[in-house]
Amino acid sequence: MQFSEDKPIWRQIYELIAMRILSGEWTECERIVSVRELAAEVGVNPNTVMRSYERLDADGIIFNRRGIGYFVAEGAKEHIKQLERQKFIDEELPKLRERLTLLGLTIEVK
Repeated sequence: MQFSEDKPIWRQIYELIAMRILSGEWTECERIVSVRELAAEVGVNPNTVMRSYERLDADGIIFNRRGIGYFVAEGAKEHIKQLERQKFIDEELPKLRERLTLLGLTIEVK
């Protein structure tokens, strides 16, 4: 995996997992790859992946079954969509509005 320098690696792994859930690659209640497996797949330290898993768990996207592994939480796909919509509104939309204004463009809503 190629990592961007503008974001922490753990955050990029978090987003990778979220995209796998959104795309349907990983479905609700399905066991996901272990921390070590994903660390080997993306070429990072397992502690970095663990940080991503902990945050995903805290956000209610995955959950841990002690001794078994991590699983996709029920409703994870919709929860991710909600988080991504809010992120778009908070972070990307203001930049888009500014750029449109600078370029003298308007959006017509029908």
